[in-house]
Amino acid sequence: MLKKDPIDATQTIPVYWFETSDSVSRRFEFEADGRLSSLLFAAGLRPTPAQATAVSWILKDGMQHVGKLICSNLGARMDSEPRSWRILADVLYDVGAGLEVLSPLCPQLFLEMAGLGNFAKGMAVVAARATRLPIYSSFAKEGNLSDLFAKGEAISTLCNVFGIGVGIQLASTICSSMKGKLIVGPLLSLVHIYGVSEEMRATPINTLNPQRTAMVVARFLKTGRIASPADLRYREDLLFPGRLIEEAGNVKIGRAIHEVLKPSQLHRVKDRFPNERFILACGAQWTDLILERSATGEDALRGWLVAAYAADIENSLRMPSENVLEEAFDRMDTVFPSFLLAVRAKGWHTDRFLDGARCRFTL
Repeated sequence: MLKKDPIDATQTIPVYWFETSDSVSRRFEFEADGRLSSLLFAAGLRPTPAQATAVSWILKDGMQHVGKLICSNLGARMDSEPRSWRILADVLYDVGAGLEVLSPLCPQLFLEMAGLGNFAKGMAVVAARATRLPIYSSFAKEGNLSDLFAKGEAISTLCNVFGIGVGIQLASTICSSMKGKLIVGPLLSLVHIYGVSEEMRATPINTLNPQRTAMVVARFLKTGRIASPADLRYREDLLFPGRLIEEAGNVKIGRAIHEVLKPSQLHRVKDRFPNERFILACGAQWTDLILERSATGEDALRGWLVAAYAADIENSLRMPSENVLEEAFDRMDTVFPSFLLAVRAKGWHTDRFLDGARCRFTL
């Protein structure tokens, strides 16, 4: 049966809806189109109902592209912490799907909620695709990256087919009502996020970033041994990867050089270690490590060892502060050749250092 709604003060065209089994969702979409038509009329346009529907869907789907563009600017951070961003991608996707499920409960905000849902899903798609390569690269042993991608796609396809089958069964039983969707949806999301987080925690990453470098240095100073990527995978903090590790000297990396040093201090601090591609600035709570633009993972390890030795000397020998860094550098220079060989033997890649923020200096 076709009905006609009365025209209110904010609507300049009639809104039609069908009293069928899915009349609620159809009505919500038409009401959103009606509000959009009012805005277009206010702008001097005279759209037809079909044109208003097309524009509303363009705006809704366009939010997904906006999310993709915003997330693409964070690629360097995804390289540094691919597993954390992979978990965040799944959280964003579930949030987007949840907003789409909840949109029928807010008919006056249908277009906004659907747009935000697509925005979150757009960011999730980019983050998931961008983190796939660094995660797969850690498993590639003999240049077999294509084989890993193929196997990963096969597993993903099997899981999707299984999920579609389960979804069809749930849609025809428990989730046939909105109450059922509100109960089952969060439970499935929790299971999904838990599974992804456990998968990411079990994945070893062999590139050096701030957290993994600090953990390697801390293990070396405490036990004299080097931890492998597999040893550290369950100890990494995926929720707060930027935390300071006291055993590694409370080193913080990623701050811009103008936030750490005054221009008058720059050359004096750099001249302390003129042949090194890092700058150390000791503070009351932490030590800032700033890398030169061409610095590698080897340079980051050298700077981190100096900062860790300096903190150890201050805590044990109580030396004057002006002599601490020099003594720490001498210790580092003595042990570093054997330390570097052991790090490489454990499978770490020292040819690059992924700090995420990319705040480096050039003189």
